[in-house]
Amino acid sequence: MRNFIAILLLACLTGTVAGADNSPPPWAFAVNPPGTQPAPDDGTLRRVPASSVAFTLTQIRDLFTVPDWHPDDHPQMPEIVKHGAKPGVFACGYCHLPNGLGRPENSSLAGLPAAYIVQQVADFRSGARKSSEPASLPVNLMIAVAKAVSDADLKAAAEYFSTLRPKPWIRVIETNNVPQTHVAGWMLVASEAGATEPVGQRIIEMPEDLERTELRDAASGFVAFVPAGSIRKGEALVTTGGAGKTTPCAICHGADLRGLGPVPALAGRSPSYVVRQLYDMRHGVRNGPWSELMMAVVAKLSEEDIVSIAAYTASRAP
Repeated sequence: MRNFIAILLLACLTGTVAGADNSPPPWAFAVNPPGTQPAPDDGTLRRVPASSVAFTLTQIRDLFTVPDWHPDDHPQMPEIVKHGAKPGVFACGYCHLPNGLGRPENSSLAGLPAAYIVQQVADFRSGARKSSEPASLPVNLMIAVAKAVSDADLKAAAEYFSTLRPKPWIRVIETNNVPQTHVAGWMLVASEAGATEPVGQRIIEMPEDLERTELRDAASGFVAFVPAGSIRKGEALVTTGGAGKTTPCAICHGADLRGLGPVPALAGRSPSYVVRQLYDMRHGVRNGPWSELMMAVVAKLSEEDIVSIAAYTASRAP
């Protein structure tokens, strides 16, 4: 699949963590509507700020060639990260970006231990790690890539991303009202300028600059609107365990939540991603090393607790 899925509309999302039928929360497990097609490429060269290069839409949508707008901002990418390995292994840097910071629909890899990255790909390959949303194209593509990638290429990609330094990428704002959104490109985007709705128990994570995000500009990050008071509630759960409701995260993830040994960092990560992982672990669709321990950690958490934890961890410096 070489074409990036185009922007299309979806109905406004509800204000709860899970759907009425206990399905995964649609604001965290964003799914494009079916039957969509990308806008045609008129051949115009696109540009972004602070970059001397230019690409057409066709070039930007090529999953086997990373549109590298800022080549001086990161080390030289290995071939597997820059171009993938045909026929079925897309360029790792296309989805996760050359700086490894990723987007809401996937994962930030920057600074993760190489061994951890290798293990996650192994879990996707074996079926131990899936998604609670069967229609999640990003996860389904990752599973397909994991089954096709060679061990040598996987090692090269993991070592590359592990050397990258995480940096602030998501601006967290507490609020009672958020922009009305729809799903486009497997993430939330504003539906109408100035239109708002109550945040409810949701996290609305969206691009700071939609045009630059659509062009896959790795210098343009995201903003996450979280419920008022959720950061303080999340801090109590993360640091003390919430009076026995869960286990303090620092025990495994480090006092600053920046990772400890093979355990990944939580600080500054996409809150949508964190919600998905907690939800998947609680529902038994993400397994593998450490997952059994995490299932006990999340077992007593309410929907509001999960939102609060993700809001707090996203607000921390990576």
